[in-house]
Amino acid sequence: MIVIVDYKMGNLGSITNIIKKVGYQSVVSSDVEVIKKATKLILPGVGSFDKAMQNLKELELIGALNEKVIIQKTPILGICLGMQLLGNYSEEGNVSGLGWIDAEIKKFQLKSFPELKVPHMGWNEVLIPNSHPLCENLPDPSRFYFVHSYHAVCKNQTNVLMKTHFGYDFDSAIHEDNIMGVQFHPEKSHKFGMQLIKNFIEKC
Repeated sequence: MIVIVDYKMGNLGSITNIIKKVGYQSVVSSDVEVIKKATKLILPGVGSFDKAMQNLKELELIGALNEKVIIQKTPILGICLGMQLLGNYSEEGNVSGLGWIDAEIKKFQLKSFPELKVPHMGWNEVLIPNSHPLCENLPDPSRFYFVHSYHAVCKNQTNVLMKTHFGYDFDSAIHEDNIMGVQFHPEKSHKFGMQLIKNFIEKC
């Protein structure tokens, strides 16, 4: 069962629809008992880092997610803010993230590039320097849709799955074992997004 974690901050409808387009069904839920039954988890997110962590805490989801992801090794895909929550902390807020991947979330520093505006919004190329099941059958580079002002900086380059250039190179997809995150929105990225979601469901 594919469960999209509903912590009141995600782009739930679009993610449900893209899963349908690649031939699968999903459940949107904030119920701990439903999450416990998941074979795949998706952690979406739109909004602020601190509010997201607060919602996860108030809904009593952090313990259940730790059990599923860290102990049971259930595959999880974080999308946009959902990816940022996988890291240790964000410059956007004052609370710790889930800490599943050794990464910090930094705000874009583009003073040297006045022609570029934050948030980074629109289509951009994504380079795939490392092979991984999530990337199968994706061309290198691929194109994905972004909307974000903060980005991940992994402490260890082995956790970097994809890179994107916006003023400078940043980590646009990260991973650690069964844990995967993408900064872009596959649910808004047409054929490339469909392939990535299909890979997550079938190969990860």
